[in-house]
Amino acid sequence: MKSTHKLTLTSMLMAIGTLTSHLLFIPLGIVKVFPVQHFINILSAVLLGPYYAVAQAFGISLLRNLMGTGSVFAFPGSMIGALLAAYLFKKTNNILFAFAGEVVGTGILGAIACYPIATLFLGKDAALFGLVPAFFISSFAGAAIGFAMLKIFMKNAAGRLEINSKT
Repeated sequence: MKSTHKLTLTSMLMAIGTLTSHLLFIPLGIVKVFPVQHFINILSAVLLGPYYAVAQAFGISLLRNLMGTGSVFAFPGSMIGALLAAYLFKKTNNILFAFAGEVVGTGILGAIACYPIATLFLGKDAALFGLVPAFFISSFAGAAIGFAMLKIFMKNAAGRLEINSKT
């Protein structure tokens, strides 16, 4: 895929993520759970690679914060998950590893990275125990939808290739 196509797809995914951020979120304490972000992270990790995946995660987080539909916790959570998902997919070429990278990257590592932000700005010492479950559930739900959609895409693409080779 050409870099122009990758940039265009990244922009489209950012637009989808930003526009749906005020419709599809779940407020859980100090965070706003946004499974669509994790779905988009999986798609961009598999289709675009690490640089574009991190760029779209940063872009969506920035736009959500500017619009007031996100929180500062969106930055480390989404960007670490997108990077790990894209890196694992690039190394293994397996969607299951992209799924695992998103869940571990956002659900565990991203939540841990948000802990200093929560203690600094909010003064919450027990924030880690609230962040990990919320981030994990959100990333698992969104990544599962992305995983299922990519499996369907790949199955249909393989079927079309098989049909074209027989004719």
